[in-house]
Amino acid sequence: MPMSPDFQHRLSTILPRIAEHYGTPFHIYDEAGIRETCRQLIDAFSGIDHFKEFFAVKALPNPSVMKIMKDMGFGFDCSSITELLLSRQLGCSTDDIMFTSNNTGVNEFRTAFADAGCILNLDDISLIDKLDKMPETICFRYNPGPRRKGNDIIGNPVESKYGVSHDQILSAFSLARSKGAKRFGLHTMLVSNELNYEYMVETARMLLDIIEDISSKLDVPFDFINIGGGLGIPYTPDDKPFDLASMAKEISALFETFKSAHSWAPKLYLESGRYMTGPHGVLVTTVINHKDTYRRYVGVDASMSCLMRPGMYGAYHHIHIHGKEQEPLREKVDVAGSLCENIDKFAVQRLLPRTCEGDLIIIHDTGAHGHAMGFNYNGHLRPKELLLKEDGSIELIRREETASDYFSTLNFEPDAIHP
Repeated sequence: MPMSPDFQHRLSTILPRIAEHYGTPFHIYDEAGIRETCRQLIDAFSGIDHFKEFFAVKALPNPSVMKIMKDMGFGFDCSSITELLLSRQLGCSTDDIMFTSNNTGVNEFRTAFADAGCILNLDDISLIDKLDKMPETICFRYNPGPRRKGNDIIGNPVESKYGVSHDQILSAFSLARSKGAKRFGLHTMLVSNELNYEYMVETARMLLDIIEDISSKLDVPFDFINIGGGLGIPYTPDDKPFDLASMAKEISALFETFKSAHSWAPKLYLESGRYMTGPHGVLVTTVINHKDTYRRYVGVDASMSCLMRPGMYGAYHHIHIHGKEQEPLREKVDVAGSLCENIDKFAVQRLLPRTCEGDLIIIHDTGAHGHAMGFNYNGHLRPKELLLKEDGSIELIRREETASDYFSTLNFEPDAIHP
């Protein structure tokens, strides 16, 4: 179900006071729910000797939430230098950061290896020659091409810009070893928001088979495999939750079999983002207008600059009206923002209780790829972020943007050339 009943109950009792104090719109995240999901993940993989989650920073790049992940023993999966720097500011060590970039420039690699460094996950064999120095530990992102199918969000691996192809992967490790690498990892990421746990089991099986083959041919030690992220969450009331227990049980069995055959087994890494925080965040917005033309529109004070998934992907996010949870669904409406784009809608022809101006609308499952995908088109400013802490208090963890923020990049020293 979207938004846990526990989160909804705890939030509903204090929501009017929060909205009055902070103003809407805002994203608010549930610390208790995030920590519980972290514990469930750790417990599920307790049968594997060495397991580690690297939280996908792109899902929710807020230091306050990242501190929770670090406190739970997790590392961070970073796709950009900015995300890497954000992780370093939290005091992360080399082994706590997996840098999985693509189409990466030389200067980005230099920044990645400055200070504490990171675990480098290379997206292409050609990038080996762009490193000033080969790190002792190197990982490659693998793209199986026609050997596997992706899902609707990530698409067909053959068409994907990510990863080293199957016919290049052996050469990639051979070349890295010749340049000084001593420990190795293998990574892949083939799906996004996948609810079929068996896909992840097959991904683990695939990577174990590949490292078995490469180890026998090159005699290189594999320190870990990383089966990526992509674990899905039930956005709609009819979606079944991801079966984490079954996935972990079957992957653990694969590792036991591998260890029995080879007297060793790699560490298992995972890089979930959406699964860890998605259900534990909501966007709260206020009804400010109603419009009746060919359809009935409920206008709110948030726009798709706060949450672009419905407009960009046609994604479903469950909605409820504060205080009207038990009222009948009487109106078929579009819930719309004020952006100058017709796709600026949080719901299309959705049955909801009748609304009045001033009603608080709660849009579920915005704890991942919500605020993080915000933008400034039309000069819209991104909203604040709040944290509902375990002790029941509310903390501002990111202020809303201001017009001064928006115009700040126009304050610069004049610089012109006349070629």
